[in-house]
Amino acid sequence: MSGLPDQPHDPESDGQPTEGGPWFRDGLGFRCTSCGNCCTGPPGAVWFERAESEAMAKALELDHETFLRTYTRRVGGRLSLRERHTRHGFDCIFLDRESRPGKALCRIYRERPSQCRTWPFWSENLSSPEDWERAREQTPCPGMGCSDPDALIPAETIVERLRESREADRRLAEQAD
Repeated sequence: MSGLPDQPHDPESDGQPTEGGPWFRDGLGFRCTSCGNCCTGPPGAVWFERAESEAMAKALELDHETFLRTYTRRVGGRLSLRERHTRHGFDCIFLDRESRPGKALCRIYRERPSQCRTWPFWSENLSSPEDWERAREQTPCPGMGCSDPDALIPAETIVERLRESREADRRLAEQAD
């Protein structure tokens, strides 16, 4: 495949070539099932950048300060989206389990933060096939490993999402300093 590393994937390489090609060089099966499992679980954090919070506020027709007061909290000195304790765990404040029975939908899907947009293509999930499987089982994510040919995500797209995730992490770390 053009534009792909032709060697094993080093999660710190940002998709740059190392020997043999990334383990996911043939792509990975993934299709969101709207189960909501990636948006719930034990207490956690959903980090976002200022531009993302401004876009979320606009989508909700709120001024930025009202959005921050209403939908965010401080975790370790940084801002995160709030969570609600539900029978499923700690749901993201924007996870809607009511509108469409049997589905969990994001109320701000088009403006969701990079952390959400890039799931499940995070460094910790792409380090090895075992890490991918661990994430699939622990989340649990029924869409990871989807065998439908239409659900195959090309390696180029995976590398793009991985880079987006890493770049957002870097910017967020700089904001925290």
